[in-house]
Amino acid sequence: MATVITEECINCGACEPECPNTAIYEGDVQWEDLDGNLQDPIAEDIYYIAPQKCTECVGFFDQEQCAAVCPVDCCIPDPDNAETEEVLLERAKLIHPDADIPDPPPSRFRS
Repeated sequence: MATVITEECINCGACEPECPNTAIYEGDVQWEDLDGNLQDPIAEDIYYIAPQKCTECVGFFDQEQCAAVCPVDCCIPDPDNAETEEVLLERAKLIHPDADIPDPPPSRFRS
């Protein structure tokens, strides 16, 4: 499932540079989809994660990096957007076609 940022976000911005997929955006900022098209912001007042770009860091880390650095623990699994490790890994490969992702990949599903 994609990760979501809750309303408890304090807008510190610690999460944004940690995302390997550039899926995290400041509130009220348009996000770029996988085809390079700008999309309307998902949130206005807090940072948000574009679920179409989130891989829960599968393929790169064994935990979501946004959650690891969040000082208020507001980066949580999105209960409305459950996805399997396989789906997330395929998305990671699509976003990063030149990345050397090991087999098995780093993943929260394995930690």
